[in-house]
Amino acid sequence: MKKVVTGYWPLTWIGLLANVAVLPCIGLVAFNNPDLPLVNFILAISLAWPAAIVGIVASAGLLAERKWGVILAIVALSMTLAGTLPYGIVRLVREGDIFGLSGLSFLIAISNLLALIYWCRPSHRRGVRL
Repeated sequence: MKKVVTGYWPLTWIGLLANVAVLPCIGLVAFNNPDLPLVNFILAISLAWPAAIVGIVASAGLLAERKWGVILAIVALSMTLAGTLPYGIVRLVREGDIFGLSGLSFLIAISNLLALIYWCRPSHRRGVRL
């Protein structure tokens, strides 16, 4: 009998709900924030929304217990990490608001890094029952 990977279902549902919830939040930050308006708009269109949509598709694949869902989850988390970490660093250096958007960006980057480490575990690639 195959072992079940712990944390698979809660993280899948959290990922789906978080990606669906973040879509309007990205629009609010991109279009209603007077700080760095062009940078916010470009990051929202080119990286944040595509990463959220890939995350939704990845969660759907994970809910259907498909192996490609794990690959898409890794891609979506990497895209999010590639956007949030540099954005947080730039905002921190430029405006020094550790308790504002840069702090939130760092929290998102840390949570995505932990989720990325989870989805890169070898048990997801072996014959373990999802």
